Amino acid sequence: MPQKIVPNLWFDKEAKEAADFYASIFPESEVTNVTTIQDTPSGDSDLVSFEIWGQEFKAINGGPLFKFNPSVSFMVNFDPSREKNAEEKINEVWNKFSEGGTVLMPLAKYPFSERYGWIQDKFGLSWQLILTNPEGEERPAIVPSLLFVGDQCGNAEEAVNFYTSVFKDSKLGHIARYPQGMEPDKEGTIMFSDFMLETQWFVAMDSAQEHNFNFNEAISFMVQCDTQEGIDYYWEKLTSVVNAEQCGWLKDKFGVSWQIVPTELYDMISNGTAEQNARVTKAFLNMKKFNIAELQKAYKGV
Repeated sequence: MPQKIVPNLWFDKEAKEAADFYASIFPESEVTNVTTIQDTPSGDSDLVSFEIWGQEFKAINGGPLFKFNPSVSFMVNFDPSREKNAEEKINEVWNKFSEGGTVLMPLAKYPFSERYGWIQDKFGLSWQLILTNPEGEERPAIVPSLLFVGDQCGNAEEAVNFYTSVFKDSKLGHIARYPQGMEPDKEGTIMFSDFMLETQWFVAMDSAQEHNFNFNEAISFMVQCDTQEGIDYYWEKLTSVVNAEQCGWLKDKFGVSWQIVPTELYDMISNGTAEQNARVTKAFLNMKKFNIAELQKAYKGV
Protein backbone atom coordinates (compact mmCIF):
# COMPACT_ATOMS: atom_id res chain seq x y z
CA MET A 1 0.00 0.00 0.00
CA PRO A 2 1.55 3.35 -1.03
CA GLN A 3 2.49 5.70 1.78
CA LYS A 4 -0.06 8.54 1.84
CA ILE A 5 1.95 10.96 4.02
CA VAL A 6 5.59 11.42 3.01
CA PRO A 7 8.10 13.59 4.92
CA ASN A 8 9.72 16.17 2.65
CA LEU A 9 13.18 17.54 3.50
CA TRP A 10 14.32 20.95 2.22
CA PHE A 11 18.04 21.19 1.54
CA ASP A 12 20.12 24.00 0.10
CA LYS A 13 22.06 21.82 -2.38
CA GLU A 14 22.73 18.53 -0.56
CA ALA A 15 19.52 16.51 -1.15
CA LYS A 16 21.14 13.73 -3.22
CA GLU A 17 24.25 13.57 -1.02
CA ALA A 18 22.09 13.31 2.11
CA ALA A 19 19.79 10.68 0.59
CA ASP A 20 22.83 8.58 -0.38
CA PHE A 21 24.22 9.00 3.14
CA TYR A 22 21.02 7.85 4.85
CA ALA A 23 20.55 4.95 2.44
CA SER A 24 24.10 3.78 3.26
CA ILE A 25 23.41 3.72 7.01
CA PHE A 26 20.08 1.92 7.35
CA PRO A 27 18.85 -1.47 6.08
CA GLU A 28 16.13 -1.66 3.42
CA SER A 29 17.12 1.77 2.13
CA GLU A 30 17.72 3.18 -1.35
CA VAL A 31 17.48 6.27 -3.51
CA THR A 32 14.60 5.55 -5.89
CA ASN A 33 14.47 8.62 -8.16
CA VAL A 34 16.23 11.91 -8.89
CA THR A 35 14.51 14.46 -11.14
CA THR A 36 15.52 18.05 -11.87
CA ILE A 37 12.90 20.78 -12.12
CA GLN A 38 14.27 23.69 -14.10
CA ASP A 39 13.70 27.42 -13.70
CA THR A 40 12.12 27.47 -10.25
CA PRO A 41 12.49 30.61 -8.07
CA SER A 42 15.52 28.84 -6.54
CA GLY A 43 16.98 27.96 -9.96
CA ASP A 44 17.18 24.31 -11.03
CA SER A 45 15.98 22.08 -8.17
CA ASP A 46 16.68 18.40 -7.71
CA LEU A 47 13.77 16.34 -6.40
CA VAL A 48 15.00 13.18 -4.70
CA SER A 49 12.82 10.23 -3.69
CA PHE A 50 14.33 7.71 -1.29
CA GLU A 51 13.45 5.12 1.32
CA ILE A 52 14.99 4.65 4.75
CA TRP A 53 14.20 1.36 6.46
CA GLY A 54 10.89 1.14 4.61
CA GLN A 55 9.90 4.80 5.25
CA GLU A 56 9.44 6.89 2.09
CA PHE A 57 10.99 10.34 1.97
CA LYS A 58 11.20 13.17 -0.55
CA ALA A 59 13.91 15.80 -0.58
CA ILE A 60 14.40 18.97 -2.58
CA ASN A 61 17.30 21.28 -3.30
CA GLY A 62 15.46 24.54 -2.77
CA GLY A 63 18.23 26.94 -1.75
CA PRO A 64 19.20 28.29 1.68
CA LEU A 65 15.73 29.53 2.69
CA PHE A 66 15.02 27.06 5.53
CA LYS A 67 17.18 25.24 8.05
CA PHE A 68 16.43 22.01 9.91
CA ASN A 69 15.93 22.19 13.66
CA PRO A 70 14.90 19.65 16.34
CA SER A 71 11.19 20.69 16.33
CA VAL A 72 10.79 17.85 13.83
CA SER A 73 13.01 14.82 14.25
CA PHE A 74 12.87 11.18 13.26
CA MET A 75 12.63 8.54 15.95
CA VAL A 76 14.40 5.30 15.01
CA ASN A 77 13.15 2.22 16.86
CA PHE A 78 15.77 -0.47 17.25
CA ASP A 79 13.53 -3.34 18.37
CA PRO A 80 15.39 -6.38 19.77
CA SER A 81 12.46 -8.64 18.85
CA ARG A 82 12.68 -7.49 15.22
CA GLU A 83 16.38 -6.79 14.73
CA LYS A 84 19.23 -9.10 15.58
CA ASN A 85 22.03 -7.23 17.36
CA ALA A 86 19.76 -4.19 17.88
CA GLU A 87 22.11 -2.66 20.45
CA GLU A 88 25.08 -3.10 18.14
CA LYS A 89 23.15 -1.43 15.31
CA ILE A 90 22.10 1.55 17.41
CA ASN A 91 25.75 2.17 18.30
CA GLU A 92 26.79 1.86 14.66
CA VAL A 93 24.17 4.36 13.42
CA TRP A 94 24.97 6.75 16.27
CA ASN A 95 28.67 6.71 15.37
CA LYS A 96 27.91 7.52 11.73
CA PHE A 97 25.59 10.39 12.68
CA SER A 98 28.23 11.65 15.12
CA GLU A 99 30.67 12.40 12.28
CA GLY A 100 30.15 16.13 11.82
CA GLY A 101 26.98 15.97 13.92
CA THR A 102 25.85 17.59 17.19
CA VAL A 103 24.74 15.59 20.23
CA LEU A 104 21.49 16.90 21.77
CA MET A 105 21.09 14.11 24.36
CA PRO A 106 23.95 11.61 24.82
CA LEU A 107 23.50 7.97 23.87
CA ALA A 108 22.98 6.45 27.32
CA LYS A 109 20.57 4.69 29.66
CA TYR A 110 17.45 6.69 30.60
CA PRO A 111 14.38 5.86 32.72
CA PHE A 112 12.37 5.18 29.54
CA SER A 113 14.99 3.16 27.63
CA GLU A 114 18.12 1.10 28.17
CA ARG A 115 19.71 3.01 25.30
CA TYR A 116 18.61 6.32 23.81
CA GLY A 117 20.20 9.38 22.23
CA TRP A 118 19.16 12.48 20.27
CA ILE A 119 21.51 13.84 17.63
CA GLN A 120 21.66 16.28 14.72
CA ASP A 121 23.57 14.82 11.78
CA LYS A 122 26.05 16.71 9.58
CA PHE A 123 23.17 18.02 7.44
CA GLY A 124 21.36 19.37 10.51
CA LEU A 125 18.58 16.75 10.49
CA SER A 126 17.62 15.46 13.97
CA TRP A 127 17.29 11.81 14.93
CA GLN A 128 16.20 10.09 18.14
CA LEU A 129 17.72 6.62 18.35
CA ILE A 130 16.06 4.31 20.87
CA LEU A 131 16.39 0.69 21.90
CA THR A 132 12.70 -0.11 22.22
CA ASN A 133 10.92 -2.36 24.64
CA PRO A 134 9.45 -5.04 22.36
CA GLU A 135 6.37 -5.51 24.55
CA GLY A 136 3.05 -4.14 23.27
CA GLU A 137 2.03 -3.14 19.75
CA GLU A 138 4.91 -2.97 17.31
CA ARG A 139 5.92 0.41 15.90
CA PRO A 140 7.68 1.08 12.56
CA ALA A 141 11.44 1.49 12.46
CA ILE A 142 11.23 5.23 11.65
CA VAL A 143 8.59 7.59 13.06
CA PRO A 144 8.41 11.39 12.52
CA SER A 145 8.35 13.26 15.83
CA LEU A 146 6.89 16.72 16.53
CA LEU A 147 8.23 18.77 19.47
CA PHE A 148 5.92 21.55 20.66
CA VAL A 149 8.04 24.31 22.18
CA GLY A 150 7.85 28.07 22.81
CA ASP A 151 4.40 29.47 22.13
CA GLN A 152 3.28 26.01 20.93
CA CYS A 153 4.29 24.25 24.17
CA GLY A 154 1.24 22.65 25.74
CA ASN A 155 -0.49 22.18 22.38
CA ALA A 156 0.71 18.64 21.62
CA GLU A 157 -2.50 16.98 22.86
CA GLU A 158 -4.72 19.41 20.95
CA ALA A 159 -2.63 18.82 17.82
CA VAL A 160 -2.86 15.03 18.12
CA ASN A 161 -6.64 15.23 18.51
CA PHE A 162 -6.86 17.63 15.57
CA TYR A 163 -4.75 15.50 13.21
CA THR A 164 -6.59 12.30 14.13
CA SER A 165 -9.89 14.07 13.40
CA VAL A 166 -8.69 15.28 9.96
CA PHE A 167 -7.22 12.02 8.66
CA LYS A 168 -9.73 9.24 8.11
CA ASP A 169 -7.73 6.15 9.05
CA SER A 170 -6.26 7.25 12.38
CA LYS A 171 -5.95 6.22 16.00
CA LEU A 172 -4.28 7.16 19.26
CA GLY A 173 -1.41 5.15 20.69
CA HIS A 174 0.59 5.59 23.90
CA ILE A 175 0.40 8.73 26.03
CA ALA A 176 2.64 9.74 28.95
CA ARG A 177 2.13 13.03 30.78
CA TYR A 178 4.60 15.11 32.77
CA PRO A 179 4.16 14.43 36.49
CA GLN A 180 4.36 17.08 39.17
CA GLY A 181 7.82 18.38 39.96
CA MET A 182 9.31 18.42 36.44
CA GLU A 183 9.28 22.18 36.03
CA PRO A 184 9.43 24.11 33.78
CA ASP A 185 7.26 21.39 32.16
CA LYS A 186 3.69 21.72 33.37
CA GLU A 187 2.00 18.75 35.04
CA GLY A 188 -0.36 16.99 32.65
CA THR A 189 1.24 18.19 29.40
CA ILE A 190 2.54 15.60 26.98
CA MET A 191 5.91 14.04 27.77
CA PHE A 192 5.39 11.48 24.99
CA SER A 193 2.50 10.40 22.80
CA ASP A 194 2.17 8.61 19.52
CA PHE A 195 -0.67 8.39 17.02
CA MET A 196 -1.37 6.91 13.62
CA LEU A 197 -2.53 8.82 10.52
CA GLU A 198 -3.32 6.81 7.38
CA THR A 199 -1.39 3.76 8.65
CA GLN A 200 1.64 5.95 9.49
CA TRP A 201 2.80 6.55 13.06
CA PHE A 202 3.86 9.94 14.43
CA VAL A 203 5.14 11.11 17.83
CA ALA A 204 4.17 14.35 19.60
CA MET A 205 5.79 15.87 22.70
CA ASP A 206 5.66 19.13 24.67
CA SER A 207 8.79 20.77 26.04
CA ALA A 208 8.82 23.93 28.17
CA GLN A 209 12.61 24.01 28.23
CA GLU A 210 14.14 27.05 26.55
CA HIS A 211 14.54 26.40 22.84
CA ASN A 212 15.52 28.87 20.13
CA PHE A 213 13.60 27.12 17.35
CA ASN A 214 10.08 26.25 16.24
CA PHE A 215 8.34 24.49 13.35
CA ASN A 216 9.33 25.77 9.90
CA GLU A 217 9.18 24.75 6.25
CA ALA A 218 12.47 22.81 6.27
CA ILE A 219 10.44 19.67 7.01
CA SER A 220 6.93 19.36 5.64
CA PHE A 221 4.54 16.45 5.31
CA MET A 222 3.36 15.67 1.82
CA VAL A 223 -0.20 14.32 1.62
CA GLN A 224 -0.64 12.48 -1.68
CA CYS A 225 -4.18 12.70 -3.07
CA ASP A 226 -5.68 10.77 -5.99
CA THR A 227 -8.54 13.22 -6.56
CA GLN A 228 -9.30 16.94 -6.52
CA GLU A 229 -11.87 16.19 -3.84
CA GLY A 230 -9.06 14.88 -1.62
CA ILE A 231 -6.89 17.95 -2.27
CA ASP A 232 -9.81 20.27 -1.49
CA TYR A 233 -10.61 18.37 1.73
CA TYR A 234 -7.12 18.40 3.25
CA TRP A 235 -6.46 21.96 2.12
CA GLU A 236 -9.62 23.26 3.76
CA LYS A 237 -9.04 21.30 6.97
CA LEU A 238 -5.35 22.07 7.45
CA THR A 239 -4.55 25.54 6.10
CA SER A 240 -4.37 28.31 8.66
CA VAL A 241 -1.78 30.86 7.45
CA VAL A 242 -2.89 32.53 4.20
CA ASN A 243 0.50 34.02 3.32
CA ALA A 244 2.14 30.57 3.63
CA GLU A 245 -0.04 29.11 0.85
CA GLN A 246 2.07 28.49 -2.25
CA CYS A 247 2.64 25.67 -4.76
CA GLY A 248 0.60 23.18 -2.75
CA TRP A 249 2.27 24.19 0.55
CA LEU A 250 0.31 25.30 3.59
CA LYS A 251 0.90 25.87 7.29
CA ASP A 252 -1.53 24.62 9.94
CA LYS A 253 -2.57 26.38 13.15
CA PHE A 254 0.35 24.83 15.04
CA GLY A 255 2.93 26.04 12.51
CA VAL A 256 3.53 22.61 10.95
CA SER A 257 4.00 22.69 7.15
CA TRP A 258 2.13 20.34 4.81
CA GLN A 259 2.07 19.84 1.06
CA ILE A 260 -1.22 18.69 -0.46
CA VAL A 261 -0.24 17.22 -3.82
CA PRO A 262 -1.80 15.11 -6.57
CA THR A 263 -0.33 11.61 -6.56
CA GLU A 264 0.24 11.91 -10.30
CA LEU A 265 2.32 15.12 -10.10
CA TYR A 266 5.60 13.29 -9.42
CA ASP A 267 4.82 10.82 -12.20
CA MET A 268 4.35 13.75 -14.59
CA ILE A 269 7.64 15.34 -13.53
CA SER A 270 9.58 12.06 -13.44
CA ASN A 271 8.33 10.72 -16.77
CA GLY A 272 7.63 13.86 -18.79
CA THR A 273 9.70 15.40 -21.56
CA ALA A 274 11.62 18.62 -20.92
CA GLU A 275 8.78 20.56 -22.58
CA GLN A 276 6.13 18.84 -20.47
CA ASN A 277 8.12 19.48 -17.29
CA ALA A 278 8.49 23.14 -18.18
CA ARG A 279 4.74 23.52 -18.75
CA VAL A 280 3.80 21.67 -15.56
CA THR A 281 6.36 23.64 -13.52
CA LYS A 282 5.08 26.94 -14.90
CA ALA A 283 1.51 25.90 -14.09
CA PHE A 284 2.12 24.83 -10.50
CA LEU A 285 4.35 27.80 -9.65
CA ASN A 286 1.28 29.98 -10.21
CA MET A 287 -0.97 27.89 -7.96
CA LYS A 288 -1.61 27.98 -4.24
CA LYS A 289 -3.88 24.95 -3.92
CA PHE A 290 -3.17 22.45 -6.70
CA ASN A 291 -5.73 22.03 -9.47
CA ILE A 292 -5.35 18.56 -10.99
CA ALA A 293 -7.30 19.37 -14.18
CA GLU A 294 -5.08 22.40 -14.92
CA LEU A 295 -1.90 20.38 -14.29
CA GLN A 296 -3.13 17.67 -16.64
CA LYS A 297 -3.85 20.29 -19.31
CA ALA A 298 -0.34 21.71 -18.91
CA TYR A 299 1.18 18.22 -19.13
CA LYS A 300 -0.75 17.47 -22.33
CA GLY A 301 -0.10 20.92 -23.80
CA VAL A 302 -3.81 21.61 -24.17
